[in-house]
Amino acid sequence: MKNNNNKWLEIGTIVAPRGLKGELKVLSSTDFPERFEIPGQRWLQSPDGLSTEPIELISGKGVAGKNIYIIRLEGINDRNKAESLRDYKLLIIDETIPELDKDEYHVSQLIDLEVYDQKTGRLLGTVVDIFSAGNDLLEIKLIDNTETEATKKKDKKIFIPFVYEIVPVVDLEHKKIEINPPKGLLELAH
Repeated sequence: MKNNNNKWLEIGTIVAPRGLKGELKVLSSTDFPERFEIPGQRWLQSPDGLSTEPIELISGKGVAGKNIYIIRLEGINDRNKAESLRDYKLLIIDETIPELDKDEYHVSQLIDLEVYDQKTGRLLGTVVDIFSAGNDLLEIKLIDNTETEATKKKDKKIFIPFVYEIVPVVDLEHKKIEINPPKGLLELAH
């Protein structure tokens, strides 16, 4: 059941079953632990993104020192059912998004923003993902105007720390960010 009237917010990805009784390991993509700890309705999105189904979160707890939560979902009572949910996304509807302070952003607000070099104004690429590693890292798919047919097959991406010194401008209204990339960063694209 795909409901296009709602704006989904991804809170995590199911990465593995845990044990034999249907518990699931979820890699969190949120800074709000209550999204895994407070029971209630969530949604499961298939890995291909084509279907979204409601499901009840029964319980959850964080794994100390990791960005992983162990959760129980209604109707998932054995390892086989848990294994079948590997790579599914866990979602909420945006109306349940907590208020943020100034200069705080939800992951969903940053994905697909265009990235510009603040000094030159040149379009560099697009934000495609965000990773937590001490400081958050923005994964940027670079645009290469000198691409040939042979090089188009490989996406060039960079990771930049999401800190004010490197990303001084986040303009949600115009769907862009401006960066001051450290010297040599753009040449490291892989």
